[in-house]
Amino acid sequence: MATPSKFNPRALMELAIEEMRKSVLEPREDGKASPLVGAVLLKSDGSVETAHRGELRHGDHAEFTLLERKNRANKLDGSKLFATLEPCAPGARNHPKLGCAERIVNARISEVWIGIEDPDPTVAGDGIEHLKRHGIQVHMFDLDLQEEIQKANKEFLDQAIERKVLADQEQEKTVDVEKSQLEKPVTDADFHLYDLMLGVYRKMAKLGIEASSEYFRRLMVQQGLFKKVDDRLIATGFGLILFGEYSHAFPQARLLGTIHYPDDREEVRNFDEPLIMVPVYVINWLKDKLPDPIDRSAAQRTGANDKFYELVREGVVNALVHRDYGILGAKSQLIVTEDIIQIKSPGRPIPPITLEQMRAFNAPMLSRNPILHYVFSQIEMAEERGLGLKSMKLRAQEAGLPLPTYEWQDPYLVLTLYRTAAAAAQALGQEVLSQLAPEEQRGWEFISKRNDLTQKEYSEELKVTARTAQRHLGRFVELGLIQRLGKGPSTRYSRVANR
Repeated sequence: MATPSKFNPRALMELAIEEMRKSVLEPREDGKASPLVGAVLLKSDGSVETAHRGELRHGDHAEFTLLERKNRANKLDGSKLFATLEPCAPGARNHPKLGCAERIVNARISEVWIGIEDPDPTVAGDGIEHLKRHGIQVHMFDLDLQEEIQKANKEFLDQAIERKVLADQEQEKTVDVEKSQLEKPVTDADFHLYDLMLGVYRKMAKLGIEASSEYFRRLMVQQGLFKKVDDRLIATGFGLILFGEYSHAFPQARLLGTIHYPDDREEVRNFDEPLIMVPVYVINWLKDKLPDPIDRSAAQRTGANDKFYELVREGVVNALVHRDYGILGAKSQLIVTEDIIQIKSPGRPIPPITLEQMRAFNAPMLSRNPILHYVFSQIEMAEERGLGLKSMKLRAQEAGLPLPTYEWQDPYLVLTLYRTAAAAAQALGQEVLSQLAPEEQRGWEFISKRNDLTQKEYSEELKVTARTAQRHLGRFVELGLIQRLGKGPSTRYSRVANR
């Protein structure tokens, strides 16, 4: 297909998924499931070409078909590639075959969009790393599209994950494979409360097995919470901060809480309990110290406040699970004022996730600390995949509150949650607020609950004329609060980042 095309990443992601569904699965006697994979190439001249696994020959990878079979004689410098599965890494294929990641580098492709990571032990992130090491910009597909790919490849992914677990266990028998201090056994730490917290984890995760059983012990090793050292099970750093007293071994793992009351009083609380319990303690502390954040009728207020505290809990879990524990001098922070709750988590979003994707609540699935993420997903405090951003957006909408915002304040990723509907307007600051009429302030409260909107939606919500709506929206554009997207009847207005 050689039709010139305006660059639209989303459309090309969707095209790759359409191509993925055409994959031809090769017959195998070993029962090993093959992935469905689609690939799309946007060439520097604007033309687009596609391929899928097994399109021309059983077993041929989509990228191989696209680059070697269809474009072997073509110059592809500066082209962009979209693939639904992480390209196989160097060494993943039998010599002398090249991995798809190597072929992409050799083709001088400049940017690659990847649907999902390949958990197979022969790939497992190495394909992405190979591309990045050779200067190729790597992006991930949008979250909703990743979910489509995972659903279509469930059998392959289940088998690949099982192979990865077995490969890790075999490797640990012969070589030290810890990637960080938190993955290594901690031999001199204080393990007070440890057994108790493991029992709590067993119950919260509904594992249905005794904590003293051999199977439970083996499970804890598989999850990266223990290491076997000289026939003894020793907790890893991750296991320690999740279930033990870790303040001396890993002081950066604490969460520091501060409430600033309207009368200038200040109350602090340092959360250095086992990490698995910190979100629960945070919510109990806030409920005890704060009045109901949402003032409505009794029935509405109860439901809305429940959603608000679920939102806070998810924000806290994200800060603890996805922070960069390698930043030793910074602790996660919870800061409460009359209008907002800010949750500060050390470390930028893990590449290729961007701040813009997080602000739009569509960041792809990726975790800096998969061991922590897995444990919190087992106790249903985190989404099994992804950063939980979709549910955070939903909780805010259900509570009738402005959407949360993200910003970067070195070295923290800062999440701001609004305690009331009017808080988003107050957050604009007096200089901006003084330039808005009361009706415009009410209009901003409506806009703050959405990512984007049309003039008609604004007019209907505020019950103002189309002309008044246009004047308000124009004012917001002048003040840099929103931006205009498109022209004519299809015009939409999107909030400017972090407003």
